[in-house]
Amino acid sequence: MTVWSAIFRHFHEPGRARDLAQMAASVVNLTRTALINAETSRRTDLLIDLAALEGIRIYPSEPTDEILPLPETRPMQLLTREIKNQLGEHTRLAARWKTLDGFWISFRLDPEDPDDFWVRLPAERLESSGTADWLGWVFAAFSVSLLGAFLIVSRISTPLRSLADAAKMVGRGRTPPPLPENGPQEFAIVSRAFNQMAGDLARNEAERAVILAGVSHDLRTPLARLRLGIEMSGSPDEDIVPMIADIEEMDRIIGQFLDFGRGEPHTPTEPIDLAALVTDVAEPYRLRGVDLNIDTPVRLTVSARALPLRRAIANLIDNAIRYAPDTPIDVRVHADRAEAHVEVLDRGPGIPPDQIDRLRQPFTRLEAARSDTKGAGLGLAIIDRVMRSHDGRLELLEREGGGLRAVLSLPLRKQRARMRAVANAQDKQ
Repeated sequence: MTVWSAIFRHFHEPGRARDLAQMAASVVNLTRTALINAETSRRTDLLIDLAALEGIRIYPSEPTDEILPLPETRPMQLLTREIKNQLGEHTRLAARWKTLDGFWISFRLDPEDPDDFWVRLPAERLESSGTADWLGWVFAAFSVSLLGAFLIVSRISTPLRSLADAAKMVGRGRTPPPLPENGPQEFAIVSRAFNQMAGDLARNEAERAVILAGVSHDLRTPLARLRLGIEMSGSPDEDIVPMIADIEEMDRIIGQFLDFGRGEPHTPTEPIDLAALVTDVAEPYRLRGVDLNIDTPVRLTVSARALPLRRAIANLIDNAIRYAPDTPIDVRVHADRAEAHVEVLDRGPGIPPDQIDRLRQPFTRLEAARSDTKGAGLGLAIIDRVMRSHDGRLELLEREGGGLRAVLSLPLRKQRARMRAVANAQDKQ
């Protein structure tokens, strides 16, 4: 609006200066004509009448007159140029004559006459008439236009925002609520197509869950029979142990396929004690004789889904055991102001920094850096998905002195806000 007003003034001022100059020249010319044609004895009465009736005052010019020039502004410069064009270059203009402020113009009764007179024009004749009102109406129209544009944009942006939110839910593997299919025809068509797509994806997801459940049953049942048969075969332990280890690896791979195929969990988060959860996950490994060092606080509450988080921590410990056997493994839990962290540190070969992002993809392994070729390459992909579903992250960093430092980070802000809200509600009660 400010820029528009400046542009308006720039183009409006020349026309306004011409109009004011024409008015001032007309007043001066009429005054000159009246003085020339009036009888000498009546000139004093004429000057009194002009001052009383029209607000026009006329004084003779003297060499000792003290005058104040007009301000050096663009409107005044335009007005001065236009008045001199109409009255002559000998015309002078002033903002003050002696001690009287006003708009003063000099004139001569005759172009050849060296004597000048000063005429003082009323200030109201130079004021811009109608410009302020016109600008007010323009501003009002502009405000109404902005309001209308805001309403139109809101009507368009609301369904677009709903569509974007629903698309994000589909991208996370969730089923969004149906979008309203009313409103403008274009939005109704898009919403209808999106609802159909989301429904098809939900049905495909349900069918995949059924298939995965069947695969789990059909594969794990014969594996269990095979393991039982091997254990009861009476073969030497050096033959049985590797076969049982292979069967357990196959069962673990099937479990990873099932975990990856389930997608992101749909259950809501709930407050859990992260320190107790990590201790509970790590304890069976210690009972199996794994050299596992646990460092946790007494209590650390986060908002999470317990079962997927347990799987993520267990996968990290399994990776550390697989790729750094017979070396101590450290598990640490700590928190800063914004996040809670679970760290699993090993002394294995580590992961080159330029390969970390690639290893987050499913079915990807780094066999050159980690010599064990077992597994389906789904562990890190599952962990990364679990952390993203918690608005957290998985970091794979180099450990000082060699090895890998895997860090799971969970946000604490939402949990703390929820706890404060509960505490405030209790205080009010």
